[in-house]
Amino acid sequence: MTDSANVEYRIAHLQERLAAGELGELGIRVAIRGNSVTVVGTAPTTQCREELVRTVNEELAGMTVHFDIAVADSSAPDHPEELA
Repeated sequence: MTDSANVEYRIAHLQERLAAGELGELGIRVAIRGNSVTVVGTAPTTQCREELVRTVNEELAGMTVHFDIAVADSSAPDHPEELA
């Protein structure tokens, strides 16, 4: 198996693992970018983001991974919205 095929296999396995777990509904995208992997999406909580990062690092150990995972702000606004 070539390195490229190995990376694609590991990413496919990661995506299956994410889809099967509680993180499956997050809509996380995983893409190969040159010699690294980029993980992009939004997590509902900091804990979900931490679990996602841990899972990705387990599955893609030894690879360079860049994370662009935002945490959704679900807190109530602290001021009223002003409409023009």
